Amino acid sequence: MKNTSAGFPGRNTGAVPDRAALQARVEALNARYRHHGATAVLEGALRDPEAGKIAMVSSFGAESVALLHLVAMVDRKTPVLFIDTRLLFTETLVYQQDIAERLRLENLQIIKADQQDLDRQDPYGALRLSDTDRCCDIRKTQPLNNALAGYDGWISGRKRYQAKTRATLEFFELEDGTDRIKVNPLAHWGPEDVRAYMEENRLPRHPLVAQGYPSIGCAPCTSKVAPGEDPRSGRWKGQNKEECGIHFVNGKAVRKGERA
Repeated sequence: MKNTSAGFPGRNTGAVPDRAALQARVEALNARYRHHGATAVLEGALRDPEAGKIAMVSSFGAESVALLHLVAMVDRKTPVLFIDTRLLFTETLVYQQDIAERLRLENLQIIKADQQDLDRQDPYGALRLSDTDRCCDIRKTQPLNNALAGYDGWISGRKRYQAKTRATLEFFELEDGTDRIKVNPLAHWGPEDVRAYMEENRLPRHPLVAQGYPSIGCAPCTSKVAPGEDPRSGRWKGQNKEECGIHFVNGKAVRKGERA
């Protein structure tokens, strides 16, 4: 991909990104779409030249189908990147196939870490027991960064209510450590908005939600959540960790108790 618009350096030229210009672009996008809804933000992300070339990243998790449906309504040809860490619940893999077919997604891409890299760095599949950050890095963050190399930004399903580290989330943000824009169309949605949208459009929920999993990641690192607990409290329960590494705050993976 060669992108010559101001603020987006050509990705094949090795040019150093002008982060000040990129930040100004993000601020302009937020100002332009501040009073718009999720659909308008999505349309802007996918069609506004200021946003650049955009892909969607989806975990096909607990609430993913709402945003996937919105994206499909705007443009079914949107690249949708699904990271298979090889540690996911079987229910997630089956759900992913069902939703992709139901929504007629035309550009679904299954992303996996290179098997030789996994064999070298995590030969027994036990790295998660000693270094969860490293496990997330080799199974999720690195493969995603490789897949996003040709894009100017990506669409995320993050929402403000999900965790205290996301309380001030904007529609558009400059991703820490890269020259990519991150788009959060559902940033202002609450759980009741997600439920209402799914019910109105008759969208199937992830089967594990009914079993007490409001936030779903890799099977070994996801636990059930008690009523009234933070929806993400079941992720890496008992560990000082809240994010997998795909989402950073102030340049670092978020730890429990930290705020954005």
